[in-house]
Amino acid sequence: MKLSQYLDLLQRNNNRPWFTANKNLYDDVRQQWYEDLDRMIACVGQWEPRIVSLQARNASYRIYRDTRFSLDKTPYKNHFSAILSPRGKRLKAADYYVQAGAPGTESLTAGGYWAADRDALRKLRHAMIDNIEEFTEIISDSTMTRLYPDWYGPKLKSAPKGWDRNHPDIDLLRLQVIGRGHELPGNFFDDPSWPEKCADLLRPLKPLVDFINYSLLDE
Repeated sequence: MKLSQYLDLLQRNNNRPWFTANKNLYDDVRQQWYEDLDRMIACVGQWEPRIVSLQARNASYRIYRDTRFSLDKTPYKNHFSAILSPRGKRLKAADYYVQAGAPGTESLTAGGYWAADRDALRKLRHAMIDNIEEFTEIISDSTMTRLYPDWYGPKLKSAPKGWDRNHPDIDLLRLQVIGRGHELPGNFFDDPSWPEKCADLLRPLKPLVDFINYSLLDE
């Protein structure tokens, strides 16, 4: 069964009795996801040596939703996803992300820093402004602007504390997520060659990921 077909079924039958009765379908699709993701990791590892030892099982997120603090009590996610990080899923630095969504929902490749706390954002804002020529060159690269033209995530309505709202780079300073995403068609992950295509799509993000990690971690 193709991944999109399974996710469509799960989206229309998002309950524990159906999931349990059809656990064999999930197991089969998940195993194929792992195999494909391992191929993608190997491809990405050719230009991103930090993740060469990463395994799909450790990179993938669980299908089970945390419903404790959500009004939506459906028990399962309507997507498969993974983060390519040597640090696991704790998001303490910039990394790469892939999401295969059910038909009609979001599928994407992405890269950047998604869960920055106040101190990390303060440090990154200074890094961007202090190295504005280098940072502008990274985000203005022709491949980057073609595949990842916009910043992903929320922005402050005004200037962050300590910055002039008329600063020439105020649009950068207002970012709350230093990352970019590329939307994929709904059937993208049904293509047997999607791991290689995803690796190619993620590659333009490496300079941005490197800049963030150098700024935060001096690595």
